[in-house]
Amino acid sequence: MAPMRLVVLVPGLLGVVVGSALQIQQPTLWTAAGYAATGAAGVALALGALSWRATSRPRRAFFLVLVAFALAVFALCGLRSLHYARAALNPALEGQDIMVTGTVAGLPEAMETGVRFRLQVDSASLQGKSLQVPPLIDLAWYHEAGASGAQPQQAGAPHAGERWRMVVRLKAPHGARNPNGFDYELRQWEQGVQAVGYVRAGPKDGPPARLDAALRYPVLQLRENVRDAILTRLAAAAEGPAEVRAAGVVAALVTGDQRAIDRSDWNVFRATGVAHLVSISGLHITLFAWLAALAVGGLWRRAPRLCLAWPAQSAALLGGLLLATVYAVFSGWGIPAQRTVLMLAVVVGLKLAGRRWPWPLIWLLACAVVVLFDPWALLQAGFWLSFVAVGVLFALNPIAGSAGTISAKAKFLSLLREQWTVTVALTPLSLLLFGQVSLVGFFANLVAIPWVTLIVTPLAFAGVLWPPLWQVAAWCVQLLGIWLGWLAAWPWAQFDVAAAPLWAGLAAVIGGVLLAARLPASLRLAGVPLLLPALLWQAPRPLPGSFELLAADIGQGNAVLVRTARHALLYDTGPRYSLASDAGDRVLVPLLRSLGERVDTVMLSHRDSDHTGGASAVLAQQPQAALTGSIAGEAALLALRAWAPCVAGQTWTWDGVQFDVLHPLQAAPAVLPRGEKPNAQSCVLHVRAVSGASALLVGDIERPQELALVEAGAPLAADALLVPHHGSKTSSSDAFLAAVQPKIALVQAAYRSRFGHPAPIVVQRLREHGARVVDSAHCGAATWQSDAPEAVRCEREVGRRYWQHDPP
Repeated sequence: MAPMRLVVLVPGLLGVVVGSALQIQQPTLWTAAGYAATGAAGVALALGALSWRATSRPRRAFFLVLVAFALAVFALCGLRSLHYARAALNPALEGQDIMVTGTVAGLPEAMETGVRFRLQVDSASLQGKSLQVPPLIDLAWYHEAGASGAQPQQAGAPHAGERWRMVVRLKAPHGARNPNGFDYELRQWEQGVQAVGYVRAGPKDGPPARLDAALRYPVLQLRENVRDAILTRLAAAAEGPAEVRAAGVVAALVTGDQRAIDRSDWNVFRATGVAHLVSISGLHITLFAWLAALAVGGLWRRAPRLCLAWPAQSAALLGGLLLATVYAVFSGWGIPAQRTVLMLAVVVGLKLAGRRWPWPLIWLLACAVVVLFDPWALLQAGFWLSFVAVGVLFALNPIAGSAGTISAKAKFLSLLREQWTVTVALTPLSLLLFGQVSLVGFFANLVAIPWVTLIVTPLAFAGVLWPPLWQVAAWCVQLLGIWLGWLAAWPWAQFDVAAAPLWAGLAAVIGGVLLAARLPASLRLAGVPLLLPALLWQAPRPLPGSFELLAADIGQGNAVLVRTARHALLYDTGPRYSLASDAGDRVLVPLLRSLGERVDTVMLSHRDSDHTGGASAVLAQQPQAALTGSIAGEAALLALRAWAPCVAGQTWTWDGVQFDVLHPLQAAPAVLPRGEKPNAQSCVLHVRAVSGASALLVGDIERPQELALVEAGAPLAADALLVPHHGSKTSSSDAFLAAVQPKIALVQAAYRSRFGHPAPIVVQRLREHGARVVDSAHCGAATWQSDAPEAVRCEREVGRRYWQHDPP
């Protein structure tokens, strides 16, 4: 086994990982002929490797096998991607009223304005003619007119497994692209969703019709019934918001649907480092499999005849795997669950086959199997967290090598110790992936791990058989919430660091593994220096006398970060997407954390929600920031902290950079004059570097305010202009643009905005005045620097990948 393992198996498994990793780095896909040729080259090299092995040259054979497998898997992954990409939504169909018939293939998610659900499409037609649309689409069905322009819902909400006919409007999945931000398009690609949209149910559209409710997805339907039963029963018995929030946690533990967990609870879970306990992660399923194996093995040993027929050790391994698979399927069979079950299946298969391989080889085999099944997992944080966690568990007390060799009691008592070791090993990885780690995680997990694993989760599952136990589980969640809330309130409960480069992050991960390993103390302490580069990393900043603008990709709204050598100002905080989601929480807070940024001032240009929606989340993360803007009369904003109005004539200097407020002439009143919109009170900020390069941020001012500034002789000339009102036809007048003469025109607007921003006539006018128009739908986050005033860095152009949407 040893020669074959060294010459064929090890390089072959490495080749699978390397080939997949290389293919997912491609900016664009090749042709099928290109991938076929690459695969043929891999086969030829494999034959050559056998020849080298036959002539007793194992080193060359090792290298050839690695390259051969890498080429073959590269080609296979490319062909899969090419086949999948051909089913993408035709851009010509975006915004069209399409009649679709399909089956609800996911758990519907209730929103304050309607419901979201996933539809498996059976057929589609446009004006009576059949057409092809992606087989899997995500839809929103609004109860009342909202941001999408959809009409009120006319029928009952859809449920899992039901078959519906409805008119929809679709578009390609298009997510925000920000530095170190979440890749929404990758998630949709990995889940097989190639179109999103909303249901049309207006007077000119045929009402959605439920065709039947056959038993097509029995597990999915059971999950929905159980989830709804938990939420309904606990909500009816709730006496306050804490009881309602606990219901969401209980539902998540049983069904894997985490969308019912309140955002404030998620913040506490992250701050205390226990988020892994309320999500169906790889570690969660592995621990479940471990406990299930102990239970099956213990019961099996009580039946001597069964032990004679089949060893209890083997029965425990297979029983643990089967029960973990059932748990993963019932919890939604998400991508992390699929990866973990595959890993466990590989390990159990080796054990049952009598293969006694060293755990690193088992780890590599599991990794190759998972990556071959889902190559895009290599780009998911969950893959690395679950895989490293499971790998550490295998290394410390490998289920493949020691199952049954020690008593069940000893395994049970070692479970918490091993969990703590995993936590130590994962801390640097969490810093690399998320830029934060909980400093109170040790104390939080000391209680939370046994409490959730041994008390809450069993009670929650037992409630499926006897529902009153759900109430007991909810009480236990509330008790845990008191403990976690107290810890989260500690100063410095959570440690944030700037996003370090890959080399520093990898060094920190190695350091964490060394600290967690069962090695002599001197070797474990050698991991400490490896942690320092990631912990002490500082994001590059502009030089004194210069500044940088970062126009975040936040959809329909404004949010621009202005950075100098030692200071930062955030101009607007983006929109509110829903009652539970806003640009501050989803985009700006992670962005500021990844930059290690401490904001000195938050300026809210005016009171419209697409400019102030994320203020609460941002100010909560930035307690030191001063607040200013035209927000008089908005009680919710004014309650956030002490504030000062922005007024023309205000000026200050940071690190040699001059800041001047040009508008409004006087503080905005709490009650606007009859017929005047908040847009007219927008703060206008002019920023000028020592070199003379400058930028102008204008909010939503319209033609009257533009002309007033021009007539007053305000210093409007700027190299970079945040285009007024997102490119609306009511702004960007010729006189104003002639005064500004921008080289770069930044437009922050959503892809396929219902407002039509930026208006074509405005884009044309900007270009006539010599400006390069850069809109967030095509550019993503845009970075402009005063040291290079004619250049813009577009996040969508940096690290381009083939699954990312290319807007027409």
